[in-house]
Amino acid sequence: MSYSADFNKALEIGRPPNIRRLFPHSRALIVSGKVIDRAMLKKGRAMTMAANGRNAVVIRAALKAAQRANAAIIIEIAKSESTYCLINMWNLAQYVDSFCNELGITVPVAVHADHFGLKKPLEVESAQVDVPSMFDFGITSVAIDASHMSEEENLLANIALNPVIPSWAGYETEVGEIRGKEGLSTPDEALFLIQGLNAHGIFPDWIALNNGTSHGIEESDAGIQVELTKKIHDALEPYKVSGAQHGTSGNSVERLKRIASETRTTKANVATALQMLSWGVKVNEYGNAILDESGNFIKLPDQGVTEKLWEEMVSYAGGKSWKKGDYKKLNLPFETKLLSQPPEIRRRMEDAVEDFVFDLLANCFNASDTAPLALEEILRAGSYDIGPKGSRIEDPKEWTKEKIVEKAKNFRREEGLPAGNFED
Repeated sequence: MSYSADFNKALEIGRPPNIRRLFPHSRALIVSGKVIDRAMLKKGRAMTMAANGRNAVVIRAALKAAQRANAAIIIEIAKSESTYCLINMWNLAQYVDSFCNELGITVPVAVHADHFGLKKPLEVESAQVDVPSMFDFGITSVAIDASHMSEEENLLANIALNPVIPSWAGYETEVGEIRGKEGLSTPDEALFLIQGLNAHGIFPDWIALNNGTSHGIEESDAGIQVELTKKIHDALEPYKVSGAQHGTSGNSVERLKRIASETRTTKANVATALQMLSWGVKVNEYGNAILDESGNFIKLPDQGVTEKLWEEMVSYAGGKSWKKGDYKKLNLPFETKLLSQPPEIRRRMEDAVEDFVFDLLANCFNASDTAPLALEEILRAGSYDIGPKGSRIEDPKEWTKEKIVEKAKNFRREEGLPAGNFED
């Protein structure tokens, strides 16, 4: 394979130190998440997929689709997914690097640790050990998700963890637990988090919101609220933070096109749809699984895994009394069985995911031809570290711990809201 001069130069200077150390002879252009975000902004009204690599088939297919679309892409895994998938935050980069080299992938790829969740302040101390270890194993971007805590605890946790996140790395923060249409994020809550970080010299690349997101299997078509998202992004404009859209699976193409074209969203997480497609489960045009009259998944006979393996998967789930939302837990016990399918079966599994990802990248997210824009950002900076988008505009004296706690009193939630679903 021939490589352009720009690619060779980007490969030389654009790979972060951890990637160069881990994969010294690699031809995979694994980059900071900042580079991916900046490429989308440079194109304008574009976002790329952050594909949750719950199995090897999904990772391979997403990379092939990105190459086909000439799009920069993000491959990610969430902290919770690491408990029910063979792939986790400490081996994801090895999968990505290996497949990029095998498949001749030349588009820039970020390796993202998504939803590194903290549910109480006591977990911050252990996270100060865990987060650096993930970077040791090749993560180039991280989402610190302390949104389950109170507003002041969320902000203070992000401040406490910032010193252990490399300055060159992509960084995502989050506001508002994921509660579907209830407990939605507000501009004031988002501003509180971003202004407090700004005062401490911390400039996130992305913010994730509760904007109607419902992870996993969609139960309705309520979905993402575009107007709310736009309103919050407009309020955050002075801080130059982009949006990260969670729970993309199951939302209509029209809604996703609006998120890309009308907001500052540059990253869209897709997990459940890719998993279902790789197995051969029947989905609608939005990637949402279609159920039969009994509420069971419909397995397409000429798609995904073999009928025999699917029957074994269903039987295993039934033996565990798993509901349809629990089928994601099949990834860990069945990963090796997925990989041991005949070559033609593995190909059709990959092809279904690749076509779905390509269609989103090229025809919905406006991400086509963002790969060269990412290279331009690396070459412009002359480094893997392209620097922050924002600058400090808030007064640090107004954002001491005591003042943070005082300001947060305005955000006390009413009792009775649902607990939320923020696992992935």
